[in-house]
Amino acid sequence: MASGNLLPPPVRRFFKPFSNKFFLVLALFFFWMIFFDKHDMITQFKLQRSVNQLEADQQFYQEKIQEAHEARQDLEVNREKYARERYYMKKPNEDVFIIEKE
Repeated sequence: MASGNLLPPPVRRFFKPFSNKFFLVLALFFFWMIFFDKHDMITQFKLQRSVNQLEADQQFYQEKIQEAHEARQDLEVNREKYARERYYMKKPNEDVFIIEKE
C-alpha cells in the first residue's frame, strides 16, 4: 500500500467529495444557514406555526363578527319583540304576565 492511502478503495470513494474544498464550503454554508443563521429553519417552522394559528384565530373572529352582525340585524328588525321578551317592557295600556317554565 502507498503511504497516505490507508483506507480501502470503497471507503476512499465515500470520503472523496469531502476532500473537495468547494463541497466543504457549500456544506458549511448550508449547515450554517439551517442551524445558526438569524433565519434558520427551526425559527422558520416556529414562525409558520404561529402564522397558521393567527390565521385560524382570524377566521374564528371573522365568524364571530358575522354572527354578531346577523344578531344585530335581527335585533333591529324585531326590536319591540326583543324588548318585550327580554326586559318585560309593555305599552302603557296593557298588562304583562310572566310565565316561567320549570
